[in-house]
Amino acid sequence: MSSAAAAAKPAARRRSGSLQRMESLTGLLFVSPMLIGVSVLTLMPIIATIVLCFADWNFVAGIHGLHWVGLKNFQTLAQDETFLKSMSNNGIFLLTVPIYMAISLLLAILINKHVYFKGFFKVAYFMPYISSVVAVATVWMVLFNPASGPVNQFLMSLGVANPPKWIADPAYALPSLMMVSVWISIGFNLIIYIAGLQSIPNDLYEAAAIDGASGWMRFRKITLPLLSPTSFFLLISGIIATFKVFDLIAVLTKGGPLKSTTMMVWYLYDTAFVNLKIGYASSMAMVLFLCVLAITLLQWIGQKKWVNY
Repeated sequence: MSSAAAAAKPAARRRSGSLQRMESLTGLLFVSPMLIGVSVLTLMPIIATIVLCFADWNFVAGIHGLHWVGLKNFQTLAQDETFLKSMSNNGIFLLTVPIYMAISLLLAILINKHVYFKGFFKVAYFMPYISSVVAVATVWMVLFNPASGPVNQFLMSLGVANPPKWIADPAYALPSLMMVSVWISIGFNLIIYIAGLQSIPNDLYEAAAIDGASGWMRFRKITLPLLSPTSFFLLISGIIATFKVFDLIAVLTKGGPLKSTTMMVWYLYDTAFVNLKIGYASSMAMVLFLCVLAITLLQWIGQKKWVNY
């Protein structure tokens, strides 16, 4: 019996090892579509961008037209007025994030406590976010029409003799895009803030009211601190989204007038796919990545001072 049992143990181990290999193979087969997709559509373009930012290449010329230039692309970027203008526009566009976060928080508090038909208002504010950006931008293009748009018609009815030309005026084009972006983004932030408000226990507000705390004090000492993780998430995601703005520019202004709405992603697209300067565009992508990374790291470091988990 002892010899039979001893002989059975290696066989059991072999069966167990074979079963584990089959399970591992099955698992790899199930995740392989995602792994292949991520590798081909994400990892390979990232690696190619890192490599090409040190090269001068027009992909129409083929691989033989690739020339290594080292840091020349980055040196050119530092003197490129259009690129510097696009970075400045992106910096101004960042102001939309705190604006629509503040508006969303105010609306979330009102809808959560003092409004009937809450579901209707949630859907109404969320619709612009889930609607096609092209459709939304087309609607705003009609609204901002300098001659016959409803916005200027309303301003003229109020006595404004020379209303702004909005997206046709270099002084107003970027603020116009910012207004559209705020209008689109309110819905998503509103829904997230309402979810955060509903997770705050009412006992805290009741205890504070019994102690004589005013509404502003309850908001400042209870609501804001307990919503800080939600605000941190919306702040990070909003900042990243502002660096990726493209579709609004493509439909409304195409970077104009006079490059007043040119931003980094738009200039990158124009350089890569219109002027076919792939290496130079790759260096822009690296700068864009470093900007987003630096801002995100600063936020992660700063969260220790104001985010309460």
